[in-house]
Amino acid sequence: MKIFSLSRTVTFGLLLAALAASAGRAANPPVDGVLRVSPVNPRYFTDNSGRAVYLTGSHTWSNFCEIWNGAPVVFDYEAYLDWLERYNHNFFRLWTWENATWSSSESDTLRDRYGPPLLYPRTGPGLALDSLPRFDVSRFNEAFFSRLRERVELAQRRGFYVQVMLFQGWSIQHKSEQPLKPGQGNPWKGHPFNRNNNINGIDGDLDHDGQGQEAYTLRVPGINELQKAYIRRVIDTLNDLDNYIYEICNESDTTGVAWHYAMIDYIHQYEKAKPKQHPVVTTVPWPFGDNRTLYGSPAEAVAPNCAGEQKLYKEVFPPADGRKVVFLDTDHLWGIGGNADWAWKAFISGCNPMFMDPLMTLTHIPPLDMFPPDSVWEPLRVALGQTRMFAERMDLIAMAPHPELASSGFCLASERERLVYVGGGGAVSADLSAMPGELTVEWFSPSLGAVTDIWQVRGGGKLELRAPYEGPAVLYIHR
Repeated sequence: MKIFSLSRTVTFGLLLAALAASAGRAANPPVDGVLRVSPVNPRYFTDNSGRAVYLTGSHTWSNFCEIWNGAPVVFDYEAYLDWLERYNHNFFRLWTWENATWSSSESDTLRDRYGPPLLYPRTGPGLALDSLPRFDVSRFNEAFFSRLRERVELAQRRGFYVQVMLFQGWSIQHKSEQPLKPGQGNPWKGHPFNRNNNINGIDGDLDHDGQGQEAYTLRVPGINELQKAYIRRVIDTLNDLDNYIYEICNESDTTGVAWHYAMIDYIHQYEKAKPKQHPVVTTVPWPFGDNRTLYGSPAEAVAPNCAGEQKLYKEVFPPADGRKVVFLDTDHLWGIGGNADWAWKAFISGCNPMFMDPLMTLTHIPPLDMFPPDSVWEPLRVALGQTRMFAERMDLIAMAPHPELASSGFCLASERERLVYVGGGGAVSADLSAMPGELTVEWFSPSLGAVTDIWQVRGGGKLELRAPYEGPAVLYIHR
């Protein structure tokens, strides 16, 4: 029953500013301790506050290592943080690249595509396959760790959380032979663990098939020791900071599950003797990785794929059940894809959505016609920030996905709050049997970025409600 309606529209930007002002803080509040899985609601991380720390944002390939094609281009990291803040994002993956260059599929010759700062110095003697000095993998490139420290520390000062990518599975496989990414060439030819590229006799291609999947298994103990030395150095570099989690590897091969588990265990073991212990996320192997291997891992968080079912986590959203913190990253679902509808459904299903953003205005990675223009992704970027706005308004730590409580099938619920997403707009039935008494109802339009109406209703039963505008709608019911 509608008791009254306020005839007003509050835009997303104004509402966000008002909320920030009322809390006496900037767009991102200060980081308040190391993230850990909430014992109250293990769908989410928490910090010293005990509240849920909902993580969402856009990440892009060159936000750590530069990516050049021809003339050097420097990625403007501070401008990137400014850009994230404008969208109310608070989280991103910090991408690393292991291969210095890769070959084109047409000529199989190495192209001039580099990613400084690389992990190992190029000292020679002798030349690698790209005609530059070979790597010395017994030593580290200090510039790599200087930048790592600077970027994570600056992110902390500005209230951002960072997923620090340790290894890069893209770097080990011949993409022209992969079923999902034909014609992409062979980055293994530019990898330091290619026997032609280092002075140390390290060979990550045991079967000599021109690829390096073996480097991300437990079959080459010498490589595993190098990887552990690298992990120790990363931990030593960052451990005093609070604002990051570890990601073991992006797009590792499906043969490397045991290696994943071993690296997760090694991080946990090494950090036990350190002042702070940080969570680890394991991302699904590629291609055709099995999400069950993620949930069976010792990691605190997982990033699944669509598991061979093209609708899973794209159109079908099983509610997060608390076994792990779940990151739904478009990188593992589409590569580049998703929309505002997807962001809201991922959030209300109890997950933390992330967007693999081409961000051409900052990355300058040619060819620019590989992806649609930036404007296509604008609604998705905005929607991620909108979900965070609601996550911080609500007592999210007390909420869980309950699709049965709304006819739309998307409802986050606690004893005192409901957040319902109505993707197509129109009418929705909400079960408020467990919420008797007087309640406030707000209708928020993701498309308009506005709270359009605020009503009061009486709970204690089922209510039929209709959005006061066309298009997707968010219904927020609270005491």
